[in-house]
Amino acid sequence: MKSLKKARPIRAMVLALGSAAIATAALAQTVEDQSLPDVGLNIPKNLQIFGKRDPNVRKATAIVNDAVITGTDVDQRVNLILAANTLKLNERELATLRLQVLGSLIDETLELQEAKAADIKVTPEEVDQRLVLVAKNFNKSLPEFRAFLRNAGSSDRSLRRQIEAELAWNRYLRRRIGSLINVGDAEVKSILARLEAQKGQTEFHVKEIYLRATPEQQAQVFAETRALMQEIQSGKRSFEQAAERSEATTKAVGGDLGWVKADQLPETLAQAASEMGINQLAGPIEVPGGFSILYVVDKRKVLTADARDAVLSLRQVSIAFPKGITEAEASKRVSAFATAIRSIRGCGEVQKVAAELQAEVVDNDSVKIRQLPPQLQEMLASLNVGEATQPFGSPTDGVRSLVVCGRAEAEAGDLPGMEQMRNQMEQQAINLRADHKLRDLRRDAIIEYR
Repeated sequence: MKSLKKARPIRAMVLALGSAAIATAALAQTVEDQSLPDVGLNIPKNLQIFGKRDPNVRKATAIVNDAVITGTDVDQRVNLILAANTLKLNERELATLRLQVLGSLIDETLELQEAKAADIKVTPEEVDQRLVLVAKNFNKSLPEFRAFLRNAGSSDRSLRRQIEAELAWNRYLRRRIGSLINVGDAEVKSILARLEAQKGQTEFHVKEIYLRATPEQQAQVFAETRALMQEIQSGKRSFEQAAERSEATTKAVGGDLGWVKADQLPETLAQAASEMGINQLAGPIEVPGGFSILYVVDKRKVLTADARDAVLSLRQVSIAFPKGITEAEASKRVSAFATAIRSIRGCGEVQKVAAELQAEVVDNDSVKIRQLPPQLQEMLASLNVGEATQPFGSPTDGVRSLVVCGRAEAEAGDLPGMEQMRNQMEQQAINLRADHKLRDLRRDAIIEYR
């Protein structure tokens, strides 16, 4: 049976326990631009803002159609996300996360209210069963998981509420939307033919910051774009923080364009993306109407095997540096470590070498190359079983090396079958209608922020 709900990122971070990358949303904006597009709202160009708005006045509590969301509700969900994903956020990122969590809790409340109005019920036993599964994802028993939640500043009450909303909304969509979706054979065959024609073409996962420039502003905006890029390169701002300056519609999601093909980008951006490596930044790039900064997150070929999808069995050998070690002493230890690592001839020798180095050994039998830092991906993709990486590390974390003990090569993606593609297309249609329904619920709701 198809899942009838597209989980929002904040909620998915808890139930799916995925890694989270939090896009910093713009909380306030001042626009001074005489060439804004017409959005159909008849907004005057030379507008005046009356009164002052203090962004700190809006606190993270709300009443949604008479249902109360407390500050404790927000705190417990935030703490659960931080603990589940081992996140460490600065004050600004934490404030953004709290607003995102509040939005998620408002959506949950609306979903539960709509499901209740449709006489859809979720029993406590069903919630208990899902809670046990979530606990297993943490490799904990239910009592251990409850203790984990308490120690994290959360509770199972917060998670039970989320589970109930997921189940109730899923059933609502199945009843009200799922039965109305029907994708015909002709549509499926058309998509499959298009995928077959695209096989082997390169796709880019890119992020963009776009600054608009009139002919008179070219030099000024070019300089602003270059200064913004230098702030990103120096680490003064993250890309997502810098994207708050973007004038593209992707500003709200940190400039993320997702996966695109070259013909979906302006010619200059397409050329830059083709020439750039993964995790590279380029700009200012002139585009129609202004300048862009482009960041290539990843690349892939449609329905083609990618070496970075190979699954490795790894043994990590690591030594820690004593506190206060001098640079000369650290260099000496790294040199000795590198010499010992080069002597390894297969994983069977790792324990022996580690004992000589008084090093720690940690095993992981299922690591995708693309899950590792970019600096290691290319190195590991070229190693044979039994070979080790060059030493890597830092003055605070010590030095380590990865030994490849096994490799399962990536397989080329197969073209989906008719039914698989039909299910995917139906799922997309359901998700789209579900998003529209939730948007309507938000629009019609009475929400009071406190």
